[in-house]
Amino acid sequence: MSKPSPARYRTMNWSSYTAALRRRGSLLIWLDREMTWLAPPDGSPGRPAVFSEAAIQFCLTIKVLFKLPLRQTTGMVASLLKMAGLDWAVPDYTTLCRRQKTLVVQIPYRRADGPLNLLVDSTGIKFLGNGEWQARKHGVQGRRQWRKVHLAMDTATSDIRAVEFTPSSDGDSPVLPELLDQIPEGEEIGAVTADGAYDTRRCHTAILDRQATPIIPIRKNGRPWKADCPASCARNETLRATRHYGRAFWKRWTGYHVRSRIEAKMRCLKAFGERIAARHPDSQTAEIQIRVALINRFNALGAAEIVRVA
Repeated sequence: MSKPSPARYRTMNWSSYTAALRRRGSLLIWLDREMTWLAPPDGSPGRPAVFSEAAIQFCLTIKVLFKLPLRQTTGMVASLLKMAGLDWAVPDYTTLCRRQKTLVVQIPYRRADGPLNLLVDSTGIKFLGNGEWQARKHGVQGRRQWRKVHLAMDTATSDIRAVEFTPSSDGDSPVLPELLDQIPEGEEIGAVTADGAYDTRRCHTAILDRQATPIIPIRKNGRPWKADCPASCARNETLRATRHYGRAFWKRWTGYHVRSRIEAKMRCLKAFGERIAARHPDSQTAEIQIRVALINRFNALGAAEIVRVA
């Protein structure tokens, strides 16, 4: 019996996608001349802030985008402002370091028509310790520490709609309700797709509370839950369908395999660096959120439209 031929795909918008990739290399697309650069007075006690949140986020965006230390970041921002013909002051590196801990990052995203279908997953990212090559070559020297990044992605736009940053010891399932809380209450959620690590009562309950459909495979050797709540009944229906039709058919029928797209998005997150530069937990959270904002901005510039042809 001959092996089936592999699937073939074709990119349908090469011209617009190529133009979008060229725009990603432009330096001035990150600079909005209409942004509020200096912080308006807020009437709070103490020394007022000089630079606005937008100015700090812009500087830290340049830092993350080009993987620069803080001092080099201030130099590059000064040159960009000069290229744009703007006579704006530049925050010094101590101001950037201090303000990063309290920065409220604005993450842009697009809304598609119809209910929101989310893909949820998590990945680890290192912030302390030797690289993988050095550890294999010379052995582990000193401590190596990771943090965990939890993402929820919109299938229609490929934008990341929710992000959480937790210690590596935290599990995946307890974070799902917090991800869903980041979605506005007025926005309808159609389905939430996740792997078997989210097969818990808390996750199913949080998804059904948003009137969404959980697409979560049953854990290995999973047993029926006591039918004492709607979440248990929905999960037991998935268990019966899996046992009757088989796990492979259930995944194809529910469209579970689209979850591979969130795994690909994890590689995009680490394209800005295999480790995070910040050491303070709040600064690390801001750095991850800035990476997410960059990814969504790249998506807005244009993405490839790939269809299966055979």
